[in-house]
Amino acid sequence: MRDCEKDSKEQFKVLDSFAQQTNNFCWTLEKPESTMALGSRLTKKFPDLRILLLNGPLGAGKTTLVKGIAKSLRIKEPITSPTFPLSQHYPSGSPPLIHIDLYRIEEPNAANEFFLQEEEEAKAMDALMVVEWPERLSLPMADAWRGKLEYSSKNKVRLFQLIPPVDRDNNLSISFR
Repeated sequence: MRDCEKDSKEQFKVLDSFAQQTNNFCWTLEKPESTMALGSRLTKKFPDLRILLLNGPLGAGKTTLVKGIAKSLRIKEPITSPTFPLSQHYPSGSPPLIHIDLYRIEEPNAANEFFLQEEEEAKAMDALMVVEWPERLSLPMADAWRGKLEYSSKNKVRLFQLIPPVDRDNNLSISFR
């Protein structure tokens, strides 16, 4: 994430040199509203997004990003962290949203089993799945997008890095204007 640079002039513009070098996308998010706004843009700019694995420490803004995603899917229900219920289903979205939080499942086999059950339901509903704490999984996830959120205490901002699936075409070009 050190390669993510601040882009204060054009808030959601892809950092071209970084994107061209690594095929990843980075944004600097100065406040929670910026995180929500980015979440709402992701589903529009990446319509084939079906699984998003969100890494980041507690308080990094993962659920705030999901709130933005839900807004873009026209979900009216309040979005809350599914830490205790493990998953929240929002069937009214277009597409539906399944939000999973694996924080409380420490055993990889249990996390894998739970994920696979939710994935089966997501496929049946043609839903978007967003998974917090995916490091609990030990499954291969070649078709998943990966998002990394970090908080920079030095700059008092959050950095978000989006990594396309490994099986995706390397000539991905997106503009967030």
